[in-house]
This record gives sequence, structure tokens and C-alpha cells, in this order.
Amino acid sequence: MANDTLGDMLTRIRNAAAVGHASVAVRGSKLNAQVARLLKEEGYIENYQLVEVDGKSFINITLRYTGERRQRRPVVTGLERVSKPGRRIYVQKNQIPRVLSGIGIAILSTPKGVVTDKQARRLGVGGELLCYVY
Repeated sequence: MANDTLGDMLTRIRNAAAVGHASVAVRGSKLNAQVARLLKEEGYIENYQLVEVDGKSFINITLRYTGERRQRRPVVTGLERVSKPGRRIYVQKNQIPRVLSGIGIAILSTPKGVVTDKQARRLGVGGELLCYVY
């Protein structure tokens, strides 16, 4: 059992994409579900589904790939956890970083909910910098 469920989720997605799996199951939590929703909205994953097995919640994430069968590459090339349980990282609205000059996204936990860096700039809020996705 992992104390950092978001870090565990990101690692499972990173590992599954590296070996070419079609989907991956991660432990369910409200934060994980919100991050999966953002990944789907931004086009990094194909779909996600909340499932309950024996009273425990899981999220089945269907990964997204580009290219034909032999040249298949995962859309997610990098997932990086920034704020960790041992060291929380908070940013103000004017300090929100641009990931790969705007190609990737940063995911933040703000008073307005879990949002991407672009949404946080538009809303004018800062918060905890959860992870980078590119």
C-alpha cells in the first residue's frame, strides 16, 4: 500500500506506457480521479473508469498511443511528481511554471479544484504544484 497514491498512479502510468500496455489499474481516490479527468481532457489518456472491487475503489486507465502498430509511441512521454508528501511545493498565480514552453501541462491543486496550469492562470489562482505531464 502506498502512502502517496498520486505518485503511485503516475509511476504505474509511466511504467505501463514504457512497455506498451493498453491499460493500467490504479488505486482510486478523489485526487487520482481528478488528475485522470484532466489527463483525459488534455488528450494524454484515452479514457478512465471508476471501478469498485470488494469495497475498494480502482481507476482503470486506458492509455493512448500514436502511430501504426510497429511505430507505436505513447502520448505520455513524461510524468514527474513535483510536490511530494515529504516536501510540498506551492506556487503563487504569477509563479506557475510553463512545462516545455507550453507543450506539456502542470497540474495544480487550487482552492478552485484540481486544474491545469493554463486554467489556473485564467482563474488567477495558485496552489500546490502536483505534477508535470508531457
